[in-house]
Amino acid sequence: MKNVILTGDRPTGRLHIGHYVGSLRERVRLQNSGAYDEIYIMIADAQALTDNAEHPEKVRSNVMEVALDYLACGVDPEKSVIFIQSTVPQLTELTFYYLNLVTLSRLQRNPTVKAEIQMRNFETSIPVGFLTYPISQAADITAFGANTVPAGEDQAPMIEQCKEIVRKFNAVYGETLVEPEIVLPKNKNCLRLPGLDGKAKMSKSLGNCIYLSDEPETVREKVMSMYTDPDHIRVSDPGKVEGNTVFTYLDAFCKEEQFKKYLPEYKNLDELKDHYRRGGLGDVKIKKFLVSVLQEELAPIYARRKEWEAKTDDVREILKRGCAAAERKAAQTLENVRRAMRINYF
Repeated sequence: MKNVILTGDRPTGRLHIGHYVGSLRERVRLQNSGAYDEIYIMIADAQALTDNAEHPEKVRSNVMEVALDYLACGVDPEKSVIFIQSTVPQLTELTFYYLNLVTLSRLQRNPTVKAEIQMRNFETSIPVGFLTYPISQAADITAFGANTVPAGEDQAPMIEQCKEIVRKFNAVYGETLVEPEIVLPKNKNCLRLPGLDGKAKMSKSLGNCIYLSDEPETVREKVMSMYTDPDHIRVSDPGKVEGNTVFTYLDAFCKEEQFKKYLPEYKNLDELKDHYRRGGLGDVKIKKFLVSVLQEELAPIYARRKEWEAKTDDVREILKRGCAAAERKAAQTLENVRRAMRINYF
């Protein structure tokens, strides 16, 4: 069996560092590992329309932004197929068939769907397309025979529901579909990166993000405004590390060698945390250190993005080729599905 990756993002805005540590960085690592036969990275515009149906221009304008972020982070179009979801009609047909394998109550119990519904204040006015999002995602994954899905922790319930659909389909119609496994970030601190306000996960809709395309000065300004310990009023006060957004980001991003470069009076992050807990270490100092850490990580991404922004015709050609390749692959899967379901009449 081939080793195949399927992953992607909704084009509802530029991608941020939560996407980066949650899955983008891992995608690039897996892409360059040589362990995978095929890699498909989807710009999920159709899924984005499930809660943006009245604003298609928002989705359309962000397709190119997401593509630029992919390329800037190191996604290589020679190794990975980048495609736009809506250009692959087979995904819609697969979703239609899978709808019959899932109950309404099961969809309503999906923790990710429940959380997203609450965040968007849908209450009883839930778009059906949004509620059936896990089924659409199962179609995306199975269409490409993906056995690996690099994603953040919040996507684990979605992958579990995909696995249930695969098992049900195979039990009813015979072994046809591949069951996927989620690949979470190796650094546990990257599983759920909070927003700048420290109150929720980083989210475009909540406006608490550091974007991959932010200029270095914008990154600095955002970090310096970041939530820390509200009880750490004076430098001499003991501070809390747990729940402190600055330290959560340092856990996710900083490397030991960066202390020698930017904060030589400390050997590592543990020493910095101990000093903060004791008191005598100000928030400004740790924020300045985080600025240096983030700018070092994001500088090459920012530079590559500027290069690709000057070559948008090339980016469109990459997307066009990727969409054609994705449709060919999905068409093979759909043919197998129709045969298994005995609806291949001619």
